[in-house]
Amino acid sequence: MLKKLSLRSRIFISMIVLVLVASILIAGMTVYQYREQSRDYHREKLERKEEQIRQSINYTLQKTSYPVTTDYLGYIFKNEIYEIADVQNLNFNIYDMEGQLIKSSRPKFVNDSVSTCLDVEILNKLEATIDKRYVEENIAAGDKYQASYTYILDQKFKPIGILDIPYFEDNSFNDKELKEFLFRLGGVYLIMLFAAIAMAYLISKYITRSLETVSDKLTQTDLTKRNEKIYVQNPSEEVGKLIDSYNAMIDELEQSAAKLARSEREQAWREMAKQVAHEIKNPLTPMRLSVQSFERKFDPKDPDIDTKVAEYSKTLIQQIDTMSSIASAFSNFAEMPAQQNETLNVVKIVKLALDIFNEDYIHFISEEEEIIAKLDRTQLIRVVTNLVKNAIQAVPEVESPRILVSVTSENNFVKISVADNGVGISEDVEDKIFEPKFTTKSSGMGLGLGMVKNIVETYKGDIKFTSHYGKGTVFTVRFPKEQTKES
Repeated sequence: MLKKLSLRSRIFISMIVLVLVASILIAGMTVYQYREQSRDYHREKLERKEEQIRQSINYTLQKTSYPVTTDYLGYIFKNEIYEIADVQNLNFNIYDMEGQLIKSSRPKFVNDSVSTCLDVEILNKLEATIDKRYVEENIAAGDKYQASYTYILDQKFKPIGILDIPYFEDNSFNDKELKEFLFRLGGVYLIMLFAAIAMAYLISKYITRSLETVSDKLTQTDLTKRNEKIYVQNPSEEVGKLIDSYNAMIDELEQSAAKLARSEREQAWREMAKQVAHEIKNPLTPMRLSVQSFERKFDPKDPDIDTKVAEYSKTLIQQIDTMSSIASAFSNFAEMPAQQNETLNVVKIVKLALDIFNEDYIHFISEEEEIIAKLDRTQLIRVVTNLVKNAIQAVPEVESPRILVSVTSENNFVKISVADNGVGISEDVEDKIFEPKFTTKSSGMGLGLGMVKNIVETYKGDIKFTSHYGKGTVFTVRFPKEQTKES
């Protein structure tokens, strides 16, 4: 999910998450530190109280007149146990070595809550400790308490009893302080969070601004036109390297495009030169043969000499006309004359273009008498005549040839269609039909349809065709009525 986000969003979210995680960790460490301090405080307080009570017990044992033995502990501390508890503000219990309760500082009406016999586990753990001191930790009524067990020693350091000091931990003050501190800390964290959001937004925007510029330029990069370089003030080192790489790529791209264009132009001229040479050689061969034949057979005394000279001249003139037609066709294709757009009645101009054809199987239809458009008269006639010539060349072997030329209005376009019932176009050559030098005929240069397509696209129109091989072809041209050629 995170991988699908933009770089800006990932930087923004990462910074916010970092602040939140840091806040949670600091809050957790704060609570942990308070708990540790509270635990240390209660442990040290129990140790101090235990030491004070032990000192008081030792003092009582030193001044008593009873024998300092286990059997007399109840007599020795009959009243002193209450005085010590009042002075130390802490209750405690005295057990014999078997764990039986001897005396408790608590009032008699609550003695039932005091264990009269220590657990064997406690006696064993107390015996097993090195310092002869065992602290039991437990929870009672939801509160934590500790119970300290140590031996009561006589003057010869012999154990005569067990001192039990129960200590209930009062954490209400610490808990209150912790809540207040966390509340204040939460306010600070909230302010920090808003500040972090604002800072994360600004930083992520600053970091990705240059990258967005680079991304936009990369999106706009077009191999067919000149691309602009990227200029960013004070970019970071990484973004600067990226921009330098992009600008270097643009320079290399322009050089490559120039080389490619020059190579394509050179290749196009080479192909054109080959085509021109090929087309010119075609009439030159019969011309040479005619001259050689005339040279061999020329006889001034021949009574039919005038007829033969006329036929010879006619042959040469036909081949010369063919060469002139070739030159004109290449000239027209290579350099279109400037458009002289004028408001025309397309129906009338198409009829005029068809008048030069004598074939009686050419028919014209139009549902409208007048369709007005802004076009160049000469180029419109050239489009119609080339399409009709192409149709005528497609129907020489058809038993009942028919060519239908129609003009219709289609919204903001004028549509001209030329349909024939000729041989049609096979599927394997349909993609090449508009190539300048492509032709399926035994004669001609294949420039007609290429020139038509060039004229139509200059007017931002379109040309299409549908064909069924062996049945016929329909060419359709559409010109915008109002749009003129861009200069």
